[in-house]
Amino acid sequence: MTAKPIRLTFAGHAGAELAARLDLPDGPVRAYALFAHCFTCSKDVVAARRIAQALTASGIGVLRFDFTGLGGSGGDFASTNFSSNLADLLAAADFLRSNYEAPSLLIGHSLGGAAVLAVAADIPETVAVATIGAPADADHVVHNFHADLKTIRQDGQADVTLAGRSFTIERQFLDDLSQHAVRDRVARLGKALLVLHAPRDEVVGIDNATALFVAAKHPKSFISLDTADHLLSDPGDAAYAADVIAAWASRYLAPAESQADDSTVEGVIVTETGQGKFQALVQAGTHRLLADEPEDVGGLDSGPSPYDYLAAALGACTVMTLRMYAEHKGIDLERIGTTVRHAKVHAKDCADCAEEARARGGRVDRFERILHLPGEVDAETRARLLEIADKCPVHRTLEAGAAVVTQDGDAAGD
Repeated sequence: MTAKPIRLTFAGHAGAELAARLDLPDGPVRAYALFAHCFTCSKDVVAARRIAQALTASGIGVLRFDFTGLGGSGGDFASTNFSSNLADLLAAADFLRSNYEAPSLLIGHSLGGAAVLAVAADIPETVAVATIGAPADADHVVHNFHADLKTIRQDGQADVTLAGRSFTIERQFLDDLSQHAVRDRVARLGKALLVLHAPRDEVVGIDNATALFVAAKHPKSFISLDTADHLLSDPGDAAYAADVIAAWASRYLAPAESQADDSTVEGVIVTETGQGKFQALVQAGTHRLLADEPEDVGGLDSGPSPYDYLAAALGACTVMTLRMYAEHKGIDLERIGTTVRHAKVHAKDCADCAEEARARGGRVDRFERILHLPGEVDAETRARLLEIADKCPVHRTLEAGAAVVTQDGDAAGD
């Protein structure tokens, strides 16, 4: 299961607002990946969507964005070049680093693959890089300009038709491409590399994959995409590439030392991410989760609400308590489950609430817990299990109330 993608914006290399999507797992985030799309493509191409889905299913958050002047991003495409793409990638990495966590994995498609190879050394937290149909040299893209190449050099610019759309390409774009030696960067990569390429790729030939693989140092891997086209337009090809990247990356995405150190910090740390009105990052030891509110109250709906977490605590405690009791008593229970619902109700209408709650009057919080106890269990035992559920520690805390002490953590001397 994956959570709903979050729409984001951040400032690109020249200050233009870049449109982005952050795909997050429906649970703890193991690591973050940054995806760079193909030349003149967007963050929403089939390959990008499929890869994001596969990685989030493996616990990896994925940020995909539109380069300056493309897709939903602001700025003038004609004034961009390969260097500006690299600067946009660094801005995206900075955005992740500041608001979530720096990317451990870089993924690039076509010219985006050359871009992540060129920029990887400048993102120290990155440990692995995957490319799909990437050229071995950045200036390979000029082959797409065909007869317009002469016009660009003579007149300073030309309108070039690519994938059925017209783009203005300036001479500075060509000059900039020639300044980047991607293969030299690959030789000094110092990170794990996965090269995915289709032997029949008619846009970027398979010889580019050979050149990249030969230039790279180990650990390096190559995967053939068989009959796939350059854009992985067949969803099956995109899904295959996505699954391979997710499986390969898992070998290199062990928790960082800084994450392991969090296990020594007492308590749960909750901080705003700066995204949306309510989104917050929850850190419990080495675990990372998001808390948010539904869209209808102004949130991004990117994670459970605070009351959802409270209901989850009650449900988890109940299941664990029942499992301990069942094992102690030798009761043959299969997979125990519970559904917890929360609502605020008038105390006078809550006939099944505790006397203390009804006596307070006004509105009270009511948690309804429905147990699921599969297995051959007699009526007497089932009744006893319902009693045991009421003894779970979180249940008792909710009914008894708790003292909450608030302190100023930034006060002098703390």
